[in-house]
Amino acid sequence: MKRIILCMCIIFASSCAELQQIADEAMQDQTLTNADISSGLKQALRQGVQDRVSDLANENGFLNNDLVKITLPDELKRLDNTLRNVGLGNLADEGIKMLNRAAEDAVSEATPIFLNAIRDLSITDARDILLGKDVAATNYLKTQTQNELYQRFQPIIENSFAKVGADQVWTNMINRYNQIPLTQNVNPDLTDYVTQEALKGVFVMLEIEEKQIRESIGMRKTDLMRKVFALQDRN
Repeated sequence: MKRIILCMCIIFASSCAELQQIADEAMQDQTLTNADISSGLKQALRQGVQDRVSDLANENGFLNNDLVKITLPDELKRLDNTLRNVGLGNLADEGIKMLNRAAEDAVSEATPIFLNAIRDLSITDARDILLGKDVAATNYLKTQTQNELYQRFQPIIENSFAKVGADQVWTNMINRYNQIPLTQNVNPDLTDYVTQEALKGVFVMLEIEEKQIRESIGMRKTDLMRKVFALQDRN
């Protein structure tokens, strides 16, 4: 009989603890308004832009990051391999560096565009994003900014090529490659390619930041972010 009573007490205590937890969570939900959720999500988005996108704009932000480093397009990879095989590896490395430098120059223009999109985030969008897929916030920014970012990046990358002499470097590389016997001549325009790769790199890094915020409480740097993403944790 004592064992039965003890078991019942344990079950009762456990049930009470669960009920208290549910009550606590319900109270927390009541204290979070839709405006709070919107503000918390905006803080998370700004954190991603400041921590990830700003890093890409630094020197070697692309070049030293294997996740986003810009390499040659497929049609030019044979050029890179051939140059290295004939002892022109330094020339190939310089060409790669120029591509990444151009992307780093362009990405400095991304932050104000992202911040405008974050500012315009509606309360309805905020709740949908919070309870959506693990990259829902990044997808929102991509939808809102991708076209404008391309238009802003493209001329900067084109000018960057000219400013640092990348156009001459690439002309030299391609001409040297075209002089090698039994190779097929190539003459690509790399501006669009680098613009697209720079955009891809920006959103890759934002996805990483978003996933970390969603998965790790330690990545939530404000009290409001912690409260807001606790709703997601229980979803």
